[in-house]
Amino acid sequence: MLEDSFGRRFRYLRVSITEACNFRCQYCLPDGYDGPDNSAFMSLTEVQTLMTAFARMGTTKIRITGGEPSLRKDFTEIIQAAVNTPGIQKVATTTHGARLAKDAHKWAQAGLDQVNVSIDSLDPNQFALITGQNKLEQILKGLDVAVDAGLDVKVNTVLLQDFSPARLTRFLDWLKITPVTLRFIELMETGEHKAFFKSQHMSGQPIKDRLLAEGWQPVIRRKDAGPAQEFSHPDYAGKIGLIMPYSKDFCKSCNRLRVSASGKLHLCLFSEQGLDLRHLLKAGDTDALMQFVHDALNSKHVSHYLQDGMTGATKHLAMLGG
Repeated sequence: MLEDSFGRRFRYLRVSITEACNFRCQYCLPDGYDGPDNSAFMSLTEVQTLMTAFARMGTTKIRITGGEPSLRKDFTEIIQAAVNTPGIQKVATTTHGARLAKDAHKWAQAGLDQVNVSIDSLDPNQFALITGQNKLEQILKGLDVAVDAGLDVKVNTVLLQDFSPARLTRFLDWLKITPVTLRFIELMETGEHKAFFKSQHMSGQPIKDRLLAEGWQPVIRRKDAGPAQEFSHPDYAGKIGLIMPYSKDFCKSCNRLRVSASGKLHLCLFSEQGLDLRHLLKAGDTDALMQFVHDALNSKHVSHYLQDGMTGATKHLAMLGG
């Protein structure tokens, strides 16, 4: 079992397979993606080596991220590779959702368990303004297809200063009849978007206070769960989650590690430049890879230090998939 010097155990691996994305979200890639193409990123064989090594170290959940992971032509094969890795019990992905309507059933048949979709507004005009894409209707259709395919569906919404009470009410009305988990995520500061963060960051605490006052109840957190505090209500088909990285003790329950599409281990979303694993992945040396990761964990910090304005090497969230 992977464990750091603070007693935190790591059962959850987030694997980025591309940095590319064809959306232009204000808080991530407002000017569009301008980086290497997929030939620069880990191959399917390298990803398989990575997942095998982590599974041998106690990892039970893998999330395939980007950028936009579905831009990889071998995305379905990567899902299958994760599912077929001994020891892996859950395979998830995070996507902008534009390909869900077409591909959700194929991904489910490949063994995908869960999909997280980014939807920052249920108003088509506001959605287009935030993402640079007029595809809300297409994505909402894709959510229905994903639920029909049997996938566990979560929706991610980044909280921005223009997040009005009316916007929250629209989401709540939607959850009364929609069986998904909606997670409100506090905007996180990254290296390229410091000014945007200062103008747009808002806390999720007022939403939490409102939910508790209106009868929402906390959901018990699973061992392989991400950082969201989840809540349910008997009158709603869906659940609500809150991800508040600036809250006290946020890092205390950390249970996940990240590997970038270029094959670098990141002990935190907001930390070092990344520890290069690529030579071990190319060699297919799982034993050496396992030893490297165990040794690296000794240098994992107790906190991400976001509260102190430290954003580390993360220039934008597409680098590591959040």
